[in-house]
Amino acid sequence: MTDNGDRGRGTTSTTERRRPVRGAQDAARRAADSLAALVHHRLEGVSAVGRSEDDGWTVHVDVLELARIPDTTSLLATYEVELDPAGDLLSYRRIARYRRGAQDR
Repeated sequence: MTDNGDRGRGTTSTTERRRPVRGAQDAARRAADSLAALVHHRLEGVSAVGRSEDDGWTVHVDVLELARIPDTTSLLATYEVELDPAGDLLSYRRIARYRRGAQDR
């Protein structure tokens, strides 16, 4: 990998993206960061991380879509986020929506 002279310009995220993903934890963090910037919902956590067929990553990120009182009636969603091997976002889609207090979906 080459360094395109981005050092010292305050482009940490750009430089960081050029490094390949260093494991499941790194993939989860990159997916959550990318999704948060797009959907503008509070992240609740990551519920699954795995390698995809093309050596990229598939990550399931849970977000709070609608806060309600009591909290057990809030609406959450799980998004499937696809990353390439370098950790860049390829796609995302909502795969489930559920009430916080609901039993297994």
